[in-house]
Amino acid sequence: MARSSLTAEDIGRLLSDPSPRSRAEMAEKLSTDFVEQKFSESERELAEEIFRIMAKDAEVRVREALSSHLKESQILPHDIALSLALDVDSVALPVLSLSEVLTDDDLAEIIKTQGETKQVAIAGRPTVSETISEALVNTGKASVVSTVVSNEGAEISDKSLNKAVDTLGEDKKVQSALLWRNKLPVSVAEKLVTKVSEKMQDQLLQRHKLSADIATDLILQSRERATVSLSAEYDEADVQILVRHLKQNNRLTPSIILRALCMGDLRFFEASLAELAQIPLLNACALIHDPGKRGLERLWESAHLPKPQLIAAFAAIGAAAELEYDGEANDRERFSRRLIEVVLTQYDDLGVEFEEADLEYLLTKMGSLPSNLQENA
Repeated sequence: MARSSLTAEDIGRLLSDPSPRSRAEMAEKLSTDFVEQKFSESERELAEEIFRIMAKDAEVRVREALSSHLKESQILPHDIALSLALDVDSVALPVLSLSEVLTDDDLAEIIKTQGETKQVAIAGRPTVSETISEALVNTGKASVVSTVVSNEGAEISDKSLNKAVDTLGEDKKVQSALLWRNKLPVSVAEKLVTKVSEKMQDQLLQRHKLSADIATDLILQSRERATVSLSAEYDEADVQILVRHLKQNNRLTPSIILRALCMGDLRFFEASLAELAQIPLLNACALIHDPGKRGLERLWESAHLPKPQLIAAFAAIGAAAELEYDGEANDRERFSRRLIEVVLTQYDDLGVEFEEADLEYLLTKMGSLPSNLQENA
């Protein structure tokens, strides 16, 4: 790499030429050579002193030249980086967006004391720690929160994600950012479904002049459909978290439990009964799959679920045990359709009892699922 000396002429020009253009050009030249490490140790130290002077230059373009060329330097002295980060937005944003010299303490203080534009810049950094993402979510500003949530390089705690949904879940940008985030904790995803449903309720009331009771019934159905689909995307531990969250918020209804079972989601069904009966999941599974059926009867009673729906549960569990996945693409969907078909075939024969809304849901769902490989080709 070619060496570039910081000459006496350079310094003389810097001191003798008062024009902003000249100072900006010198800032660019020094910054470029500094980043490329073309200076000797003594020259580097001299350049740093000149940067400190330039960082206080009255001309914004001089400070902008420094910021734009030093933003990714890992050898930039901390005090210079911080001075630039606290400057006006046009100077600060490049450094705030990229400089690794700034510490979490620096960033936290800037989030606390500076404006929204700088907060958004921090939210979009290539990496954001959990501490900083929490500070950003705590600003309560949609532009800041949507930026950090959509940033896959940001570490965000479940607590912060839940707060984002609770405080800004109705904001379209925040909703979109949450929906597109690579993986959401299951409790956050379920809560987001609820937020969307509440918005849909307002639209139903305004456009169709429905009564609040009817609108709520429709919303509950759409929420439960979304939640049942949601549970299939997570592992066993996450499903248990989802079920616990639903129970705590009074949304673990007999309807959603039965719908999940009839769709073939045994994990959700098992976790739900374990949670309602307040017993370990392994114990609940043993009772549910007891060949003598007495185990499920006792568990159903302990969970305080409606007795008329127990026959439907027996039918679904028995059918699920006899069916198999075909191993082809979308076999889960075809399995669900076959299971619903079997359960509904026994609707009259076994005296299976469904609420009207549940029966309508299963019929509609069955019609939307592929019945064979040809249909799905």
